[in-house]
Amino acid sequence: MTSDADGIDTETEAAEQWQLVNTPLGEMWSGRTRYAAAMFFFKRGEMNAETLEVYRICARLDREDPLPIIRDRGVGREWLKRIGDAQ
Repeated sequence: MTSDADGIDTETEAAEQWQLVNTPLGEMWSGRTRYAAAMFFFKRGEMNAETLEVYRICARLDREDPLPIIRDRGVGREWLKRIGDAQ
């Protein structure tokens, strides 16, 4: 188990945030949930600013999938690989 300065289990937190960034489209507040989780990965250096910006844009659009936008913009290739959406 790895803990941060506040004693939070970082592995557990990352697993929870991973579930949140993959919240199904169309659920109420799902866009905001995905954006909040994306911010977590951005702060850890696991997502670039351009990819985070797409999640921000989609935050109020619960049915909008940010992944095709990220792919179209060509800004988050590493993130797409990680999330399993690289084409």
